Amino acid sequence: MDKIQNFFNMLSTKKVAFIGVGVSHTDLIKLFCRKGIDCTVCDKRESLAEEAELSALGAKFILGETYLEKISQGYFDVVFRTPGMYYNSEALTSARRMGSVVTSEIECFFELCPCPIYGITGSDGKTTTTTITAEFLAAQGRTVHKGGNIGKALLPIIEDVRPEDAAVVELSSFQLISMRSSPDRAAITNITPNHLNVHKDMQEYIDAKANILLHQSAFSKAVLSADNQTAADLAPLARGGLAFFSRFSPVENGAYLDGKTLVYNDHGKITPIIDMDEIRIPGMHNVENYLTAIALTWGDVSIENIRRVARSFEGVEHRIEFVRELNGVRYYNNSIASSPTRVIACLNTFDIKQIMIMGGSDKGVSFDPMAELVCEKVKLLILMGQTKEKIRDAIMRAANYKEGAPEIIIVKDMAEAVKTAHDHARSGDIVSLSPACASFDMYRMFEERGKHFKQLVNELR
Repeated sequence: MDKIQNFFNMLSTKKVAFIGVGVSHTDLIKLFCRKGIDCTVCDKRESLAEEAELSALGAKFILGETYLEKISQGYFDVVFRTPGMYYNSEALTSARRMGSVVTSEIECFFELCPCPIYGITGSDGKTTTTTITAEFLAAQGRTVHKGGNIGKALLPIIEDVRPEDAAVVELSSFQLISMRSSPDRAAITNITPNHLNVHKDMQEYIDAKANILLHQSAFSKAVLSADNQTAADLAPLARGGLAFFSRFSPVENGAYLDGKTLVYNDHGKITPIIDMDEIRIPGMHNVENYLTAIALTWGDVSIENIRRVARSFEGVEHRIEFVRELNGVRYYNNSIASSPTRVIACLNTFDIKQIMIMGGSDKGVSFDPMAELVCEKVKLLILMGQTKEKIRDAIMRAANYKEGAPEIIIVKDMAEAVKTAHDHARSGDIVSLSPACASFDMYRMFEERGKHFKQLVNELR
């Protein structure tokens, strides 16, 4: 606790800036203000819903287009960036050059956290894997603090974290790019092209993900996908223990699928765990998520508790989330599917052709990798948003595309998309929102997009 108190004492003599409010910063700004720290909120928006409350606590504000000027000039001693603020941006590069400390909520939490940290990253599957990991540890009786890129910021509760607790943290490439600490146990679910509209190239994206391993100690553990070559190639970076997970083949140390049974191989000691059909949430991608979480927590969680969670855990909102059944048609909210690989997972979850809603803002990735499977497994493709023509063109380029297979309809917004799906669906059909894109052309976050979809579906009569 002395380390934590020293941290707050150090900040009490500094001018501290926060870029943006949001999930990462709101509670942290409140805490800092209560501790008498000089806080300034810098945000591109002209007005903030949180402004009155934070002002009452003593926070100052720089709003509007010039919100980064003082930061780039080195006016602030310490700058907390949100994950959405690119670490290598011109303003933050200038701030560092001028002597400012540029950090983040999650970096400081890692430096101060007194309990073991389980960290998960990857292009796909990290949120569900993070949640399963937290469920495993909670079932074991641990007090679990879940956060990072999921749920909530953890630094605001740092004074409540005890050494015997466990922190389970989802980490994005935007968070990891500047990290100089790694979790005690780290997992990479997979690495596929993503966020290339922000990262300067694919190598920078891979290097950011690799930061989850680079600063581990000899007593740490790393878990990598044996099925994803880009992730597996990072194995030489593991300094401590190394385990793998695989859906397709046995691994010498780690978790894999043996027929239909999830097993763990501890260098020749093979332990059967659970039949995949007993896992409550559907889809082979969720089998992979369980394999990852099992490998990450092996030795810390009993087989009985692994089984208990697998049989009861109902999944995470916006991830192939069942919304309702109407006139024999099942509707699923998969708003998290902001990349082609996530769409592929949804396509492979069900055995029948789907009606699928796609489209959103452009992250600079190709839609070609999903095109042939879309032609095979989608009967009606409803497209909207900034990428609607780009997706349409990728589908029509597919080797197995035939006119009308799938039928493609372009709509203006989510309301028209849901109505179109409803009008065309027949009993036995599945309708899924699986956008393959980010949400920022129409919505602030993928959660907002998913909630709107669910609202519209629940209003259908």
